[in-house]
Amino acid sequence: MKKALLVISFGTSYAETCQKNIRACEQRLAEAFPDRDLFSAFTSEMIIAKLARRDGLQIDNPRQALIRLAEAGYQDVLVQSLHIINGDEYEKVAGQVQAFAPRFVNLSLGLPLLSDHQDFERLIEAMLAQCPRLAADERVIFMGHGATHHAFAAYACLDHMLMTKGLPVMVGAVESYPEISTLLTRLQQQQVRKVHLMPLMLVAGDHAINDMAADGEDSWKGQLARVGIEAQPWLQGLGENPLIQQLFLDHLQAVERRTTEEAA
Repeated sequence: MKKALLVISFGTSYAETCQKNIRACEQRLAEAFPDRDLFSAFTSEMIIAKLARRDGLQIDNPRQALIRLAEAGYQDVLVQSLHIINGDEYEKVAGQVQAFAPRFVNLSLGLPLLSDHQDFERLIEAMLAQCPRLAADERVIFMGHGATHHAFAAYACLDHMLMTKGLPVMVGAVESYPEISTLLTRLQQQQVRKVHLMPLMLVAGDHAINDMAADGEDSWKGQLARVGIEAQPWLQGLGENPLIQQLFLDHLQAVERRTTEEAA
């Protein structure tokens, strides 16, 4: 039976960060499943269209990838999402996998990064592993994407866990809660002098470059500067972090074990 591994991410139009993050995660997963052929797909139609227009690259969305695999005769397919939360993008992938299941003997989907309490604890370990050494009046803020989906609460949960542990790390979101304004108040109350900004995203793409690290007044760097706090951005996506790669791999191996047990 032909076996495949399909890795699905939101995608990015930045070639370098794609290699450092998305392709690095794909390779880590593929190395653990050498008996499977590797395929990839992006969920962002905007990014897919941009890459086609700008670079002549043809990237599959999940539906196209699943059709391609079925037509090529693959019948045992493991799918791993590289999304951070169980939000809209992941639910779209899950829905497509469910719809295509009858066309395969086995079609199984691994969970996104944050799916249970242990995932949050392991993410915190991974975040701390990439933090610089901090002075007493320094903090690290991780910028998450945010969501209109109820899963946006994952960002607030993560921030609360960091606070409860007494760690000098905060989490904010571009498009939902916790907002940067909330973090600015906390930083001023703590008399913080300097903040290190890092993406809580798979890749350091548009949000990291423009909303986080840009010199304009509206960026997080600019808003920190307005209240007298120095900001140093770090353009490193989570996909570069070996501990994050391992967490995705553990999710994929868990679904493979479950599939094997159900078939036995």
